[in-house]
Amino acid sequence: MDVKIGNVGKVELDETDRYIVEAMRQDGRIAFAQIAEQLKVSPGMIRIRYNRMVQLGLIKVVAITNPLNMGYSAMTMIGIRTNGEKLLEVAKQVAEFDEVIYLIVVSGRFDIIAEVVCRDHSDLLKFLTEKLYKVDGVRESETFVHLKIEKEIYY
Repeated sequence: MDVKIGNVGKVELDETDRYIVEAMRQDGRIAFAQIAEQLKVSPGMIRIRYNRMVQLGLIKVVAITNPLNMGYSAMTMIGIRTNGEKLLEVAKQVAEFDEVIYLIVVSGRFDIIAEVVCRDHSDLLKFLTEKLYKVDGVRESETFVHLKIEKEIYY
C-alpha cells in the first residue's frame, strides 16, 4: 500500500506495517512485544517501524473520549456556508474555537462542516451567537444535534 505524505512522497507500507497499524487501531496501548509475538519478529523491529510511522505522520496514538459521557450534552455537526472568497479564512478562524473538535472544508450544500461540543444548549447558543455568527464571511449555518452516537471509528 502506497501512502502519500505531504512533501515526503509515497511511503510504502508492507504487511507488517499494516498489521501494526491495525493492532494499534484496535488497542492503542498494545505492547510492542505482543505485536512482535503475533508476527514472530523482535519487539525492536516493531518499535523501529512504529517510530518511523509516527515520524512520517502516518499514525498518532491518543486517548479518545466520548464527550457525551464527560458532561457535554450538546454535541453537534454544523454545516456552514461562507462568502466564497473568505472560505479558507473562515475555516481557519472557526477551527481555532475551543468548542470545535473537527473541521473540514467540503463541496456540496455547505462549504465547511464543523463538529462542536458544548456543555449544554445554553453554551451552544452562546457559541453560535457570540463566536460563529461573528466570523466575517459566515453567511449561514445549519446545526445538527447529536442524539446518539451509534458508530464511531478512528481509522
